[in-house]
Amino acid sequence: MPKSRIRKKADFTPPPSKATAIKLGNRGWVAPLMLAFFVVGLAWIVLFYVTRGDLPVDALGNWNIVVGFGFIAGGFVVSTQWK
Repeated sequence: MPKSRIRKKADFTPPPSKATAIKLGNRGWVAPLMLAFFVVGLAWIVLFYVTRGDLPVDALGNWNIVVGFGFIAGGFVVSTQWK
C-alpha cells in the first residue's frame, strides 16, 4: 500500500496587532486627596481621644468616632479611582 503524502503545515502568523494607546486621564488629584482623608480621619479620632471627648466637636459626643471613620472610609472610596 502506498504511503500518503505528508502535508507541510503553514507556520502560525499572529494577526496584526492594533495597538491603541489607553488613555488613563489625569488622575493626579487622587493620591493627595486619599491621603488627606486618611490623615484627617486619623487626626479626628486621635484628637477626640486625647482631649477626652472635648474636641473636635463637643456636641457630637461619641459620634466623633463615626465622623473620623467616615473620613477614613472616604479615603478608601477615593482610592478606587487610582490607576
